[in-house]
Amino acid sequence: MLPGSPAAPRRPPPPPAASQRRELPIFQARGPLLSQLRGLECAVLIGERPGREGGGAEYLYEAGIGRQGIIAVTQPRRVAAISLATRVSDEKRTELGKLVGYTVRFDDLTSDETRIKFLTDGMLLREAIGDPILRKYSVVILDEAHERTVHTDVLFGVVKAAQKKRKELGKLPLKVIVMSATMDVDQFSQYFNGAPVLYLEGRQHPIQVFYTKQPQSDYLQAALVSVFQIHQEAPSSQDILVFLTGQEEIEAMTKTCRDIAKHLPDGCPQMTVMPLYASLPYSQQLRVFQAAPKAE
Repeated sequence: MLPGSPAAPRRPPPPPAASQRRELPIFQARGPLLSQLRGLECAVLIGERPGREGGGAEYLYEAGIGRQGIIAVTQPRRVAAISLATRVSDEKRTELGKLVGYTVRFDDLTSDETRIKFLTDGMLLREAIGDPILRKYSVVILDEAHERTVHTDVLFGVVKAAQKKRKELGKLPLKVIVMSATMDVDQFSQYFNGAPVLYLEGRQHPIQVFYTKQPQSDYLQAALVSVFQIHQEAPSSQDILVFLTGQEEIEAMTKTCRDIAKHLPDGCPQMTVMPLYASLPYSQQLRVFQAAPKAE
């Protein structure tokens, strides 16, 4: 810049959601990916969940793909549908319920302006009862297909039938994208008439895997020991996520962790323990997204 020249206007920093969006592997691969999806009726997209966050629905919309109707992104769980809709609306800098909205049981935050809609598998099935060809949708993204719930499997048949019927009637084609984290995708591809499989490589965060030297007869006890070992060694701002087999184990582990946390030695940061499972009230499920209190 020459001396005396007016200062260039400063751009406001992007919101946190926009910064996170640029770090996703799907953001880096969006150009080639969109060019492939544009010409396909069906596709199976394989990648880790953090790399394909949101199903790429906003990229389809930005590229003009599916703008003739609504882009639907299905999720097995309501907390995922709501949190992803919130994230994408933040990225698009729009009010939730306008361009981006969600529909879950007992809660519908959409409007006539909604063009990207997150909803549970069950809600799309309910809509298909009254509208078997899903005429208001131009794209259906079936996310988390590897979980293979009853709703997901039935939805596969409903969407495939709607796609075929719309073609027979000469209606607007229905684009179907199956999203999965598993590499065993032959069944998905074969079911949708040999749909091409697209691979999305990369993770948002590095992953390290550690194994126990000996088999553990009591994996709950081993998990408990690991939790408190990590808690004492890792920064207090970090979180620990423990996967267990069901509600009973989750509740038991939560109680044990809370009891032990009351007697932590001096200098060890406090621990906040929160359970998470499907039958928890939605307000309690959302608590896991809150940042841990800072160590005093």
